[in-house]
Amino acid sequence: MEFGKIIISETAFKSDNLQDVIHSNISVINLMREEGIDDDLIHEDAIMSYYLDYYTAQCTEGDFAQFVYNSGWDKELNELIEEGLALVGAERHLEFFQQQSKKVRLMSSVKLNKFLKGRLEGVNPTRGLLNAQPFSAVEEDLVTLNANFLKSHPDFEVMSVDDMFAVLEEFIGHEIKRA
Repeated sequence: MEFGKIIISETAFKSDNLQDVIHSNISVINLMREEGIDDDLIHEDAIMSYYLDYYTAQCTEGDFAQFVYNSGWDKELNELIEEGLALVGAERHLEFFQQQSKKVRLMSSVKLNKFLKGRLEGVNPTRGLLNAQPFSAVEEDLVTLNANFLKSHPDFEVMSVDDMFAVLEEFIGHEIKRA
């Protein structure tokens, strides 16, 4: 049975920083994973938001090349991010992702494997190619789109931390040890 809710803490919901909404979702997913819950049983839009945040963080820190390098250019992850960008209404970011993905697809498998197995730092023409068009130049706020998507989702619920634990413990079937 899938966990049919996207739950966020009251504190995150009331925060002026929209990233807090996304981080609250991430915390719930990480807790569920730590408790042995498979991703297939977690709300698919919560998972999608989680990976959109991963993509955003990688591209913000080291641009598209860092995302490709650190993700290992995973087909399923790429499909999830592409679907997620479309779902949250990030049209410009979706166009950027598709353009950048095309650059990677046009590389030989040898060149891509050499990039993935090599070092990201230092002289790296592949990194230069992938970062020629910077992520930061995309004029669209992906954090805002992602957080607002969660907040407007029909399965979205705001709860106290205690209530969040109670709901998760009921779903998991045992008490969760709190840090």
